[in-house]
Amino acid sequence: MSTNYGKNINIMIYGGSHDSEIGIVAKGLPKDFRIDLDELYAFMKRRAPGQNSMSTQRKEPDVPEFLSGVAEGNILTGETVHAVIRNTNQRSSDYSNLTFVPRPSHADFAARMKYGENVDLRGGGHFSGRLTAPMCIVGGICLQYLRTQGIDIAAHVYSIGNVCDTPFDLANVGKTEFEILRKRQELPVLSEQAGEKMRMLIEEARAEGDSIGGIIECAAVGLPAGLGEHMFDGIENRISGIVFGIPGVKGIEFGEGFGVSRLRGSENNDPFVTDGKNIRTATNRAGGVLGGMSTGMPVVFRGAMKPTPSIYKEQDSVDMVSMKPVKLQIKGRHDPCIVLRALPVFEAAAAIAVYDLLSDK
Repeated sequence: MSTNYGKNINIMIYGGSHDSEIGIVAKGLPKDFRIDLDELYAFMKRRAPGQNSMSTQRKEPDVPEFLSGVAEGNILTGETVHAVIRNTNQRSSDYSNLTFVPRPSHADFAARMKYGENVDLRGGGHFSGRLTAPMCIVGGICLQYLRTQGIDIAAHVYSIGNVCDTPFDLANVGKTEFEILRKRQELPVLSEQAGEKMRMLIEEARAEGDSIGGIIECAAVGLPAGLGEHMFDGIENRISGIVFGIPGVKGIEFGEGFGVSRLRGSENNDPFVTDGKNIRTATNRAGGVLGGMSTGMPVVFRGAMKPTPSIYKEQDSVDMVSMKPVKLQIKGRHDPCIVLRALPVFEAAAAIAVYDLLSDK
């Protein structure tokens, strides 16, 4: 089973959580670009499981193996890039009791209705968050390339439950905030005090056999004005299309997002200003996008993540054979909060989308 994304760059992600491997095939990456493998491995490690007490204890190194498209010296050849990650720590027996009992808030029921009873749902199968690891291979490469073009992307934990971090300054976010976040990769927040409260909430959910959701805020700075298209092919469309490919994302907003619905036009409009050479906006409630096109201001968006659906608390479900109600007890190793490991995936997704936009003719 596989999934595709892209207009100029095309990526195809395939495999399942408990298959021998998962992988990605990508066309359209920049020819002759040299990949910094140490940087890529470090980026992949941020998403990998088992890094701290706040994530699942499943151990997977998530080291990509390039089968094509990368020459000696880690140079992109311009040909199709094929990279794989070997799955080495599966425990499929943890899912043996779920063959005909769909897990609440998982894709199990809908997938079985679409693909039939032989669909592989071990560990979530192709619908698992594990499939974001291959996305981070190409996303990590795009992040490196974009920096050579003066574009940088970073994200932080905007909130966990009802605890909020200091939000990005929509008009001025950039290098200062990004450097702070890169020093706090275990829990990337601007406010250390908020971070400690978030940590406590996550540990509390874990101790109770439960989980908790949150919001990720991501910013891309350095985009030239006029990037994108109106209506169906704009920046918001392209970013949203790939961000919603991250399992667990239930909502997305740009700039002030849904908050603009409470404002008047005189409050929401971003005034244009100039220093005599360049034009920008004094504020950035639009999140760097007007009419689907970039304004040259930071592109800032937030994505809402649901609580991890696999929890240890007993839940109600239905046996699809007997059609009788059953009590479900989920086994396995699961994150009490998927926000932390999803954060680098947001950066990867945004980088792929921005690279795709830069490649528009």
